Amino acid sequence: MSDGVDPNTGLNSLDLPGAPAETRVVVAMSGGVDSSVTAALLKEQGYDVVGITLQLYDHGEAVRRVGACCAGQDIHDARQVAERIGIPHYVLDYEHTFKESVMDDFADSYLAGETPIPCVRCNERVKFRDMLNTAKDLGAAALATGHYVISKPGEGGRDLYRGADPDKDQSYFLFTTKREQLDYLRFPLGGLSKAETRAMAETLGLSVANKPDSQDICFVPDGKYADVIERLRPGASLPGEIVDLEGNVLGRHEGIIRYTIGQRRGLGIATGDPLFVVKLDAENSRVIVGARPALLTERIEIDEVNWLGDVPFAALPNEGVDVLAKVRSTRPPLPAKLIRTGDGTAVIYLEGGEDGVAPGQACVLYSTVDEGARVLGGGWIRAAYNLLGNSIKSSASATNSQFA
Repeated sequence: MSDGVDPNTGLNSLDLPGAPAETRVVVAMSGGVDSSVTAALLKEQGYDVVGITLQLYDHGEAVRRVGACCAGQDIHDARQVAERIGIPHYVLDYEHTFKESVMDDFADSYLAGETPIPCVRCNERVKFRDMLNTAKDLGAAALATGHYVISKPGEGGRDLYRGADPDKDQSYFLFTTKREQLDYLRFPLGGLSKAETRAMAETLGLSVANKPDSQDICFVPDGKYADVIERLRPGASLPGEIVDLEGNVLGRHEGIIRYTIGQRRGLGIATGDPLFVVKLDAENSRVIVGARPALLTERIEIDEVNWLGDVPFAALPNEGVDVLAKVRSTRPPLPAKLIRTGDGTAVIYLEGGEDGVAPGQACVLYSTVDEGARVLGGGWIRAAYNLLGNSIKSSASATNSQFA
């Protein structure tokens, strides 16, 4: 493999035909350590590397602020790394696309009583769509990113797997990736731990080796979601009542966008017993609270299902499929059963239940073999039903559910 090609397969380290020197790869460079190491490693292996950074929003106060991705400082850092390793680097202005595809969706989702995940929408609607097309326009054989996930050849193309480091696995945020996109995407860091990545950055002499990981959503640099939503949708958030499960008024609130399912602190009410937000009624501007048992969800409805299993989604058996389901990015996947209910829709039964399940979040599905490593797909949570028979449903979801 002296020229970077496996003599048995004729493929290079990215499972592509031809020598690295003859293979152009575009790397999505965010300015962080992960994407920087990705670009540097591929350059070191001899690939024809081109770096691209997207300018996604008006940086403003986020410029030079540590802990927020995609800020002005991050563009500067990406450019520095590109100069250090000797690759061309381009900054593309995607502010208009990002606002329409991600930020507006984020605001509308919160106003509907949901808890959105803008990072998934960004991957789906910007990075793995527009940036991927740009990479193809540049004659690249692949688009590489610094995500901690693994892809490898399967029966119907490349399959997606959880990253080797369970603490950094990012498969939850990539569940919407289509099979044809996976065939073009590469994730060189999937088999590494974060510590190994930082060590490589030190060895490679990259200035971002000790740069902190991003903690906030890039366009919410101070973590104050409500302020951003009110700026995007002035006057849309209305004050209302905080009520218990029986409808008794316990207090007032200044907008449901200031609350999330499962929240306990900051309710501004005192009843002697701990209360949690169990539902956000956007239509009536109500925050509904209850005891912890009211949070335990046994059944959820999902839509916009993206299925990556070997058996087509439409051909899944009527009795359902055993899966592992992950309903929050910070929680482990748990045993569940998937039952297809229509074109792109399904019901997930959670064995033992799970608390804090919120409409707008993702339910990502994994195989029950390989220690749950393979990603089978997932969908967006539109409604959740707890063990007490109460439903949690956003105003954006259908109201005529057969499971209501």
